[in-house]
Amino acid sequence: LNKPEWYLTQVLMWIGNHAKFLDDRIQPILDKAGSSVNAGLEFSRALVMLILEKLAADIPCLLYDDTLFCHLVDEVLLFERELYSVHGYLSSFPSCMHILSEESCFQRWLTVEKKFALQKMDSMLSSEAAWVSQYKDITDIDEMKVPDCAETFMTLLLVITDRYKNLPTASRKLQFLGLQKELVDDFRIRLTQVMKEETRASLGFRYCAILNAVNYIAAVLADWADNV
Repeated sequence: LNKPEWYLTQVLMWIGNHAKFLDDRIQPILDKAGSSVNAGLEFSRALVMLILEKLAADIPCLLYDDTLFCHLVDEVLLFERELYSVHGYLSSFPSCMHILSEESCFQRWLTVEKKFALQKMDSMLSSEAAWVSQYKDITDIDEMKVPDCAETFMTLLLVITDRYKNLPTASRKLQFLGLQKELVDDFRIRLTQVMKEETRASLGFRYCAILNAVNYIAAVLADWADNV
């Protein structure tokens, strides 16, 4: 259960290793018979169906172990990325994202995603470098003087988007968007709490850093507004 990468990698190897044989030997036979079947894609589809069976059997066994469940999700997302980008798998075919979209699994995914995001926010705001810009010594890059915590937070949101963007239904994607909105509001509350501690020094270093953080986040969210 703790090594889903073993069978996921094995399937990717099988698909890669058989590609030339299927293209050179099997596809011409299908073409000659007037079939529209793509041998390589059908081979991939059959192997992915095996993975779906395996996931359906394994997920109930690790649903409440955060570490194992997160590892499984991470490995499945890596597998899906390579399956589509390297092997040309079709989005209309069955995929692992359908298993991750099933109710009990999906709700668990949302829960652990939120848990780890909040832990990340705790660590980024308690860091010594939280209010310092990574690029403070490079003036032509650092026009917005973005503190490290704001940049890390926006990267966190971007990573979450990247993880859920291939979910098969809009309703599931919207649930993840709801989580992101919660995280933005949580971050806003945290900034407000820090700001209240700094009101006596409104031209102080940290107070200005908070304003820069808010300005940066607003600008990035405005840029993302075109991303359906």
